[in-house]
Amino acid sequence: MSGFPNTSPNPTHDLAIIGAGPAGMAAAIEARKAGLSVVVLDEQDAPGGQIYRAIEATGGKRRVLLGPEYAAGAPLAEAFRGCGATYLPKATVWNVDRDLGLDYSREGASFRVSGRALIIASGAIERPTPLPGWTLPGVTTAGALQILLKAHGIVPEGAVLVGCGPLLYLIAVQMLDAGFPPKALVETSDPGALKRVLPHLPGALRAWPYLAKGLKMIRRLKAAGVPLYKGASDARIEGTTAAEAVVFSKNGVTHRLPTDVVALHQGVVPNQQVTRLLRCDHVWNASQHCFTPVLDAHLETSVDNVFVAGDGAGIGGAVTAALRGRVAALRVAEKLGTASAEAPSAQVSSAQVSSGQVSSGQVWASLLADLAKDAAIRPFLEALYAPSAQVRSPADETLVCRCEEITAGQVRAAVALGAPGPNQVKSFLRAGMGPCQGRMCGLAVSGIIAEARGEAPDVVDYYRIRPPLKPLALAELATLDPEPSREAPL
Repeated sequence: MSGFPNTSPNPTHDLAIIGAGPAGMAAAIEARKAGLSVVVLDEQDAPGGQIYRAIEATGGKRRVLLGPEYAAGAPLAEAFRGCGATYLPKATVWNVDRDLGLDYSREGASFRVSGRALIIASGAIERPTPLPGWTLPGVTTAGALQILLKAHGIVPEGAVLVGCGPLLYLIAVQMLDAGFPPKALVETSDPGALKRVLPHLPGALRAWPYLAKGLKMIRRLKAAGVPLYKGASDARIEGTTAAEAVVFSKNGVTHRLPTDVVALHQGVVPNQQVTRLLRCDHVWNASQHCFTPVLDAHLETSVDNVFVAGDGAGIGGAVTAALRGRVAALRVAEKLGTASAEAPSAQVSSAQVSSGQVSSGQVWASLLADLAKDAAIRPFLEALYAPSAQVRSPADETLVCRCEEITAGQVRAAVALGAPGPNQVKSFLRAGMGPCQGRMCGLAVSGIIAEARGEAPDVVDYYRIRPPLKPLALAELATLDPEPSREAPL
């Protein structure tokens, strides 16, 4: 791809980074080692992202409870704090243009920064889980329970966890260690999943520590007497004004578990709002059942000088996220002429590369080995914990767009009237036009349309994203200098 432009709207920084999770922090550290000026914009009030949320404030028993993988974020956050990057916490990026100018809101006012390159490290979001009753009070996501635990040490009592994915087991064990085990774990994985994973088992054995950890968690839950319902289907949440029970079928038998706290989870997917806003090319990832941006070997998108690192590039976890952050940062340094290698590794710094201590070939080989080793478990997990058919193809009466209260049946009716994709359905029904701007319904709507039309998700595609990326007060917009106009829109 071409080099950097000589000018930008505000050429203050060599590199702008959105997000301060493992990818954003690692990218900032690597870029600073290469001598680049870096600004990091982060919605949270402290670095860590979702994986290492509140890592600087969490210590003692709670850090031990959350496990060594969580504690590993502490030295990364410390190194990030000391690397010399400009860090802007509580900064909500609500617009990015192709000149790499970023508009953001902070403390009630809007500001603008820019970079000669941009690394999007906004991570992942939980997959929407449309099923009957999912909008009732008392129903949340599994990730939300973990946020309460990490940030505030709060664990709800008598929660029922419903869905699939390793995160459900991790949260269940953390709740157990906190003294408030879940009432039950209802797993909705397809009973035939075990057959699907067999071809991936040899590769998964390369990542045997992950397998061992998973088996250990399952054994602990069973030993503690936490009921595990595998192969559940037709899940729904009953209640009038709030959640009252989880109902599901297993082996032809209907089960009803009374509870006022339900946590749903069907895995996580890349947060694609910024890449969609910039009109980066995307492709359907059949293994992860989601869209991912099209990236080259250095994590650069189809838009020059825009990179994606972390789970936004495809779900890989914290270790892979940090490695990807370093890959993208060192590629930026190379394009600016301050580093000579194509990519970093877990053991090689940009300073070593630029000083000639390590060759490009050595660095690239080391990186491939590190990433391949950590990613070896992914095909196994993605086959074992594929999102349930009920979530991918909700029943007609199920709400899929929470903001505008649009059902799956209404989406199918719009397709029958001729709507070819999500943007036309949005025009018909306003689906995706609420405060979440499609985050909670985008994949579901695209999937329903693709199924109804008998087309691939790539053909149907996704919502067209426009600014602002997050709800914005007019007072915040009015403080932007210069203000948007007809001649110079957002």
